[in-house]
Amino acid sequence: MTKLPAWAEFGLIPLINLALAFGIAGIVIALLGVNPFAAMKVIIEGAFVDDGALGYTLFYTTSLIFTGLAVAVAFQARLFNIGGEGQAYIGGLGALLVAVTVGSWLPAIASIPLAILGAAGFGALWAFVPGWLQAYRGSHIVITTIMFNFIASGIMVALLSGPLMRAGQPNPESALIADSARLPLIHEIAPHLGLHVARSPLNLAFPLALIACVVVWALIWRTRWGYALRAMGHSEDAAEYAGIKVRRLIVSAMALSGMLAGLMAINVILGAQGKVTLAFPAGFGVTGIAVALMGRSHPLGILLAAFLFGALVQGGTELDFEFPTITREMVLLIQGLIILFSGALTFMFVPMLSRILGRH
Repeated sequence: MTKLPAWAEFGLIPLINLALAFGIAGIVIALLGVNPFAAMKVIIEGAFVDDGALGYTLFYTTSLIFTGLAVAVAFQARLFNIGGEGQAYIGGLGALLVAVTVGSWLPAIASIPLAILGAAGFGALWAFVPGWLQAYRGSHIVITTIMFNFIASGIMVALLSGPLMRAGQPNPESALIADSARLPLIHEIAPHLGLHVARSPLNLAFPLALIACVVVWALIWRTRWGYALRAMGHSEDAAEYAGIKVRRLIVSAMALSGMLAGLMAINVILGAQGKVTLAFPAGFGVTGIAVALMGRSHPLGILLAAFLFGALVQGGTELDFEFPTITREMVLLIQGLIILFSGALTFMFVPMLSRILGRH
Protein backbone atom coordinates (compact mmCIF):
# COMPACT_ATOMS: atom_id res chain seq x y z
CA MET A 1 0.00 0.00 0.00
CA THR A 2 1.25 3.49 -0.87
CA LYS A 3 2.54 5.45 2.11
CA LEU A 4 0.85 8.82 2.49
CA PRO A 5 2.30 11.74 4.45
CA ALA A 6 1.26 11.75 8.10
CA TRP A 7 -1.02 14.79 7.72
CA ALA A 8 -2.96 12.99 4.99
CA GLU A 9 -3.08 9.55 6.61
CA PHE A 10 -4.05 10.71 10.10
CA GLY A 11 -5.84 13.96 9.25
CA LEU A 12 -7.30 14.07 5.77
CA ILE A 13 -8.35 10.41 5.43
CA PRO A 14 -10.41 10.42 8.67
CA LEU A 15 -12.08 13.70 7.64
CA ILE A 16 -13.04 12.27 4.24
CA ASN A 17 -14.42 9.14 5.89
CA LEU A 18 -16.42 11.22 8.36
CA ALA A 19 -17.80 13.44 5.62
CA LEU A 20 -18.91 10.41 3.62
CA ALA A 21 -20.53 8.79 6.68
CA PHE A 22 -22.46 11.95 7.52
CA GLY A 23 -23.36 12.43 3.85
CA ILE A 24 -24.96 8.99 3.58
CA ALA A 25 -26.71 9.49 6.94
CA GLY A 26 -28.03 12.79 5.60
CA ILE A 27 -29.52 11.02 2.59
CA VAL A 28 -31.29 8.54 4.89
CA ILE A 29 -32.62 11.39 7.03
CA ALA A 30 -33.87 13.17 3.91
CA LEU A 31 -35.70 10.00 2.82
CA LEU A 32 -37.49 10.11 6.19
CA GLY A 33 -38.82 13.53 5.27
CA VAL A 34 -36.51 15.59 7.49
CA ASN A 35 -34.14 18.30 6.36
CA PRO A 36 -30.68 16.81 7.07
CA PHE A 37 -29.21 20.27 7.77
CA ALA A 38 -31.95 20.92 10.32
CA ALA A 39 -31.22 17.54 11.89
CA MET A 40 -27.50 18.33 12.05
CA LYS A 41 -28.30 21.68 13.68
CA VAL A 42 -30.30 19.86 16.36
CA ILE A 43 -27.42 17.43 16.99
CA ILE A 44 -24.87 20.24 17.31
CA GLU A 45 -27.05 22.34 19.61
CA GLY A 46 -28.02 19.30 21.67
CA ALA A 47 -24.38 18.28 22.08
CA PHE A 48 -22.68 21.65 22.60
CA VAL A 49 -25.01 24.65 22.87
CA ASP A 50 -28.02 23.82 25.07
CA ASP A 51 -27.79 24.30 28.82
CA GLY A 52 -25.64 21.51 30.25
CA ALA A 53 -25.22 19.87 26.83
CA LEU A 54 -21.44 20.05 26.76
CA GLY A 55 -21.28 18.52 30.23
CA TYR A 56 -23.33 15.54 29.09
CA THR A 57 -21.19 15.20 25.96
CA LEU A 58 -18.00 15.16 28.02
CA PHE A 59 -19.58 12.72 30.46
CA TYR A 60 -20.19 10.23 27.64
CA THR A 61 -16.75 11.07 26.23
CA THR A 62 -15.16 10.05 29.53
CA SER A 63 -16.62 6.55 29.43
CA LEU A 64 -15.59 6.14 25.80
CA ILE A 65 -12.02 7.27 26.49
CA PHE A 66 -11.59 4.50 29.05
CA THR A 67 -13.12 1.76 26.90
CA GLY A 68 -11.33 3.03 23.77
CA LEU A 69 -7.97 2.97 25.55
CA ALA A 70 -8.76 -0.54 26.81
CA VAL A 71 -9.30 -1.82 23.29
CA ALA A 72 -6.28 0.08 21.94
CA VAL A 73 -3.82 -1.41 24.43
CA ALA A 74 -4.87 -4.92 23.42
CA PHE A 75 -4.80 -3.94 19.73
CA GLN A 76 -1.12 -3.04 20.06
CA ALA A 77 -0.43 -6.73 20.65
CA ARG A 78 -2.97 -7.85 18.04
CA LEU A 79 -5.31 -8.99 20.79
CA PHE A 80 -8.94 -8.29 19.98
CA ASN A 81 -10.42 -7.59 23.41
CA ILE A 82 -14.14 -7.23 22.90
CA GLY A 83 -14.88 -7.90 26.56
CA GLY A 84 -14.88 -4.25 27.62
CA GLU A 85 -18.56 -4.40 28.51
CA GLY A 86 -18.06 -7.26 30.95
CA GLN A 87 -14.85 -5.78 32.35
CA ALA A 88 -16.63 -2.48 33.00
CA TYR A 89 -19.47 -4.41 34.65
CA ILE A 90 -17.13 -6.24 37.03
CA GLY A 91 -15.14 -3.04 37.56
CA GLY A 92 -18.38 -1.47 38.76
CA LEU A 93 -18.81 -4.33 41.20
CA GLY A 94 -15.31 -3.71 42.56
CA ALA A 95 -15.95 0.02 42.95
CA LEU A 96 -19.25 -0.68 44.72
CA LEU A 97 -17.83 -3.25 47.16
CA VAL A 98 -14.94 -1.00 48.16
CA ALA A 99 -17.13 2.13 48.39
CA VAL A 100 -19.73 0.37 50.54
CA THR A 101 -17.06 -1.21 52.75
CA VAL A 102 -14.82 1.79 53.47
CA GLY A 103 -16.94 4.76 52.40
CA SER A 104 -18.83 4.95 55.67
CA TRP A 105 -15.75 5.27 57.91
CA LEU A 106 -12.93 6.63 55.75
CA PRO A 107 -12.72 10.23 54.53
CA ALA A 108 -13.05 11.03 50.83
CA ILE A 109 -9.30 11.50 50.38
CA ALA A 110 -8.87 7.78 51.17
CA SER A 111 -12.15 6.13 50.14
CA ILE A 112 -12.26 7.59 46.61
CA PRO A 113 -8.78 6.33 45.58
CA LEU A 114 -9.56 2.93 47.11
CA ALA A 115 -12.85 2.71 45.21
CA ILE A 116 -11.03 3.64 41.98
CA LEU A 117 -8.46 0.92 42.68
CA GLY A 118 -11.34 -1.49 43.27
CA ALA A 119 -12.76 -0.75 39.83
CA ALA A 120 -9.36 -1.04 38.17
CA GLY A 121 -8.44 -4.23 40.03
CA PHE A 122 -11.68 -6.07 39.36
CA GLY A 123 -11.60 -5.06 35.69
CA ALA A 124 -7.99 -6.22 35.38
CA LEU A 125 -8.80 -9.55 37.03
CA TRP A 126 -11.75 -10.14 34.69
CA ALA A 127 -9.52 -9.61 31.65
CA PHE A 128 -6.56 -11.48 33.16
CA VAL A 129 -8.37 -14.82 32.88
CA PRO A 130 -9.04 -14.66 29.08
CA GLY A 131 -5.46 -13.41 28.65
CA TRP A 132 -4.08 -16.37 30.62
CA LEU A 133 -6.27 -18.79 28.67
CA GLN A 134 -5.00 -17.34 25.38
CA ALA A 135 -1.36 -17.40 26.45
CA TYR A 136 -1.17 -20.75 28.20
CA ARG A 137 -4.10 -22.79 26.89
CA GLY A 138 -4.46 -21.55 23.32
CA SER A 139 -8.03 -20.27 23.75
CA HIS A 140 -9.12 -17.58 21.30
CA ILE A 141 -9.32 -14.19 22.95
CA VAL A 142 -12.39 -13.14 20.96
CA ILE A 143 -14.42 -16.17 22.07
CA THR A 144 -13.38 -15.99 25.71
CA THR A 145 -13.99 -12.25 26.05
CA ILE A 146 -17.44 -12.64 24.45
CA MET A 147 -18.32 -15.41 26.89
CA PHE A 148 -16.97 -13.41 29.82
CA ASN A 149 -19.32 -10.57 28.84
CA PHE A 150 -22.27 -12.94 29.27
CA ILE A 151 -20.87 -14.33 32.52
CA ALA A 152 -20.38 -10.83 33.92
CA SER A 153 -23.93 -9.89 32.97
CA GLY A 154 -25.30 -13.00 34.65
CA ILE A 155 -23.30 -12.35 37.81
CA MET A 156 -24.53 -8.77 38.05
CA VAL A 157 -28.16 -9.76 37.47
CA ALA A 158 -27.91 -12.36 40.23
CA LEU A 159 -26.25 -9.94 42.66
CA LEU A 160 -28.42 -6.91 41.95
CA SER A 161 -31.63 -8.92 42.21
CA GLY A 162 -30.34 -10.75 45.28
CA PRO A 163 -27.77 -9.94 47.98
CA LEU A 164 -26.78 -6.49 46.66
CA MET A 165 -30.31 -5.30 45.92
CA ARG A 166 -31.35 -2.23 47.88
CA ALA A 167 -34.04 -3.00 50.45
CA GLY A 168 -37.52 -1.77 49.55
CA GLN A 169 -36.49 -1.12 45.94
CA PRO A 170 -38.50 -2.91 43.20
CA ASN A 171 -35.82 -2.45 40.54
CA PRO A 172 -32.59 -4.49 40.54
CA GLU A 173 -30.04 -1.94 41.74
CA SER A 174 -27.61 -1.56 44.61
CA ALA A 175 -27.76 0.66 47.67
CA LEU A 176 -26.40 4.18 47.35
CA ILE A 177 -22.72 4.50 48.13
CA ALA A 178 -21.56 6.94 50.80
CA ASP A 179 -20.99 10.54 49.73
CA SER A 180 -17.38 10.29 50.89
CA ALA A 181 -16.73 7.68 48.17
CA ARG A 182 -18.31 9.66 45.34
CA LEU A 183 -16.39 11.67 42.76
CA PRO A 184 -17.35 15.36 42.93
CA LEU A 185 -19.42 16.72 40.07
CA ILE A 186 -17.88 19.51 38.02
CA HIS A 187 -20.86 21.84 38.45
CA GLU A 188 -20.50 21.46 42.22
CA ILE A 189 -16.78 22.28 42.16
CA ALA A 190 -17.05 25.22 39.73
CA PRO A 191 -18.57 27.80 42.17
CA HIS A 192 -15.58 27.33 44.51
CA LEU A 193 -13.37 28.38 41.59
CA GLY A 194 -15.50 31.40 40.77
CA LEU A 195 -17.04 29.70 37.72
CA HIS A 196 -20.58 28.90 36.68
CA VAL A 197 -21.07 25.52 35.04
CA ALA A 198 -24.47 24.16 34.05
CA ARG A 199 -25.72 21.10 35.90
CA SER A 200 -24.70 17.78 34.32
CA PRO A 201 -23.30 14.37 35.37
CA LEU A 202 -19.77 15.43 34.34
CA ASN A 203 -17.42 14.63 37.21
CA LEU A 204 -13.75 14.28 38.11
CA ALA A 205 -13.52 11.05 36.14
CA PHE A 206 -13.04 13.26 33.07
CA PRO A 207 -9.64 14.67 34.09
CA LEU A 208 -8.70 11.15 35.23
CA ALA A 209 -9.50 9.92 31.71
CA LEU A 210 -7.24 12.61 30.25
CA ILE A 211 -4.46 11.51 32.60
CA ALA A 212 -5.05 7.92 31.48
CA CYS A 213 -4.47 9.02 27.87
CA VAL A 214 -1.07 10.48 28.80
CA VAL A 215 -0.10 7.45 30.88
CA VAL A 216 -1.04 5.00 28.12
CA TRP A 217 0.88 7.05 25.54
CA ALA A 218 3.99 7.08 27.75
CA LEU A 219 3.66 3.39 28.56
CA ILE A 220 3.21 2.22 24.96
CA TRP A 221 5.64 4.56 23.21
CA ARG A 222 8.20 5.45 25.88
CA THR A 223 8.92 2.22 27.78
CA ARG A 224 10.61 -1.09 27.06
CA TRP A 225 7.37 -2.89 27.91
CA GLY A 226 5.51 -0.85 25.31
CA TYR A 227 8.20 -1.48 22.71
CA ALA A 228 7.94 -5.23 23.36
CA LEU A 229 4.16 -5.02 23.12
CA ARG A 230 4.30 -3.28 19.74
CA ALA A 231 6.98 -5.69 18.52
CA MET A 232 4.74 -8.61 19.41
CA GLY A 233 1.89 -6.90 17.56
CA HIS A 234 4.00 -6.79 14.39
CA SER A 235 5.17 -10.39 14.65
CA GLU A 236 4.71 -12.72 17.58
CA ASP A 237 7.24 -15.20 16.23
CA ALA A 238 9.89 -12.51 15.71
CA ALA A 239 9.25 -11.11 19.19
CA GLU A 240 9.69 -14.54 20.75
CA TYR A 241 12.86 -15.12 18.73
CA ALA A 242 14.17 -11.80 20.07
CA GLY A 243 13.76 -13.04 23.63
CA ILE A 244 10.47 -11.33 24.48
CA LYS A 245 8.36 -13.38 26.90
CA VAL A 246 5.26 -13.39 24.72
CA ARG A 247 3.00 -15.30 27.10
CA ARG A 248 3.62 -12.93 29.98
CA LEU A 249 3.14 -10.00 27.66
CA ILE A 250 -0.25 -11.28 26.50
CA VAL A 251 -1.45 -11.67 30.08
CA SER A 252 -0.14 -8.27 31.21
CA ALA A 253 -1.57 -6.51 28.15
CA MET A 254 -5.00 -8.01 28.76
CA ALA A 255 -4.85 -7.13 32.46
CA LEU A 256 -4.02 -3.51 31.62
CA SER A 257 -6.78 -3.48 29.02
CA GLY A 258 -9.28 -4.78 31.57
CA MET A 259 -8.10 -2.26 34.15
CA LEU A 260 -8.86 0.61 31.78
CA ALA A 261 -12.27 -0.83 30.91
CA GLY A 262 -13.00 -1.25 34.63
CA LEU A 263 -12.19 2.42 35.20
CA MET A 264 -15.14 3.29 32.96
CA ALA A 265 -17.32 2.33 35.94
CA ILE A 266 -16.00 5.14 38.13
CA ASN A 267 -17.49 7.69 35.74
CA VAL A 268 -20.98 6.24 36.08
CA ILE A 269 -21.03 4.74 39.57
CA LEU A 270 -18.73 6.95 41.64
CA GLY A 271 -19.57 10.04 39.63
CA ALA A 272 -23.06 10.17 38.13
CA GLN A 273 -25.30 7.52 39.73
CA GLY A 274 -23.82 6.74 43.11
CA LYS A 275 -25.10 3.17 42.73
CA VAL A 276 -24.89 0.16 40.42
CA THR A 277 -27.80 -0.49 38.09
CA LEU A 278 -28.38 -3.17 35.50
CA ALA A 279 -26.70 -2.50 32.15
CA PHE A 280 -24.93 0.61 33.43
CA PRO A 281 -22.11 0.22 30.82
CA ALA A 282 -24.85 1.07 28.27
CA GLY A 283 -22.97 -0.45 25.34
CA PHE A 284 -19.94 1.80 25.75
CA GLY A 285 -17.71 -1.24 26.04
CA VAL A 286 -18.67 -2.18 22.49
CA THR A 287 -18.59 1.41 21.21
CA GLY A 288 -15.04 1.61 22.58
CA ILE A 289 -14.01 -0.74 19.76
CA ALA A 290 -15.21 1.82 17.21
CA VAL A 291 -13.46 4.61 19.13
CA ALA A 292 -10.18 2.68 19.09
CA LEU A 293 -10.52 1.90 15.38
CA MET A 294 -11.26 5.48 14.45
CA GLY A 295 -8.52 6.78 16.74
CA ARG A 296 -5.98 4.39 15.17
CA SER A 297 -5.26 3.00 18.66
CA HIS A 298 -3.44 6.22 19.62
CA PRO A 299 -4.50 8.09 22.79
CA LEU A 300 -4.86 11.43 20.97
CA GLY A 301 -6.97 9.86 18.23
CA ILE A 302 -9.03 8.03 20.85
CA LEU A 303 -9.66 11.29 22.71
CA LEU A 304 -10.96 12.96 19.54
CA ALA A 305 -13.01 9.92 18.47
CA ALA A 306 -14.52 9.59 21.95
CA PHE A 307 -15.52 13.24 21.86
CA LEU A 308 -17.21 12.73 18.48
CA PHE A 309 -19.12 9.66 19.63
CA GLY A 310 -20.02 11.36 22.90
CA ALA A 311 -21.46 14.27 20.96
CA LEU A 312 -23.44 11.88 18.78
CA VAL A 313 -24.91 10.13 21.82
CA GLN A 314 -25.94 13.40 23.46
CA GLY A 315 -27.00 15.20 20.29
CA GLY A 316 -28.85 12.15 19.04
CA THR A 317 -31.07 12.21 22.11
CA GLU A 318 -32.39 15.59 20.99
CA LEU A 319 -33.22 14.22 17.53
CA ASP A 320 -35.70 11.83 19.09
CA PHE A 321 -37.46 14.73 20.85
CA GLU A 322 -37.39 17.13 17.91
CA PHE A 323 -38.46 14.94 14.98
CA PRO A 324 -41.22 12.31 15.33
CA THR A 325 -39.93 10.31 12.36
CA ILE A 326 -36.41 10.00 13.77
CA THR A 327 -35.57 7.76 16.71
CA ARG A 328 -32.36 7.32 18.67
CA GLU A 329 -31.57 4.39 16.39
CA MET A 330 -30.59 7.00 13.81
CA VAL A 331 -27.56 7.71 15.98
CA LEU A 332 -26.68 4.01 15.77
CA LEU A 333 -26.90 4.30 11.99
CA ILE A 334 -24.50 7.26 11.98
CA GLN A 335 -22.15 5.44 14.34
CA GLY A 336 -22.33 2.36 12.15
CA LEU A 337 -21.45 4.35 9.05
CA ILE A 338 -18.53 5.98 10.85
CA ILE A 339 -17.32 2.55 11.93
CA LEU A 340 -17.73 1.25 8.38
CA PHE A 341 -15.73 4.01 6.73
CA SER A 342 -13.22 4.51 9.55
CA GLY A 343 -12.70 0.78 10.09
CA ALA A 344 -13.44 -1.58 7.23
CA LEU A 345 -13.01 1.03 4.48
CA THR A 346 -10.28 3.12 6.11
CA PHE A 347 -7.93 3.01 3.12
CA MET A 348 -10.53 3.20 0.37
CA PHE A 349 -9.41 6.69 -0.69
CA VAL A 350 -5.67 6.08 -0.34
CA PRO A 351 -5.08 5.24 -4.05
CA MET A 352 -6.99 8.35 -5.16
CA LEU A 353 -5.10 10.60 -2.72
CA SER A 354 -1.82 9.04 -3.79
CA ARG A 355 -2.49 10.01 -7.39
CA ILE A 356 -3.54 13.52 -6.38
CA LEU A 357 -0.46 13.97 -4.20
CA GLY A 358 1.80 12.47 -6.86
CA ARG A 359 2.80 9.43 -4.79
CA HIS A 360 2.87 6.16 -6.71
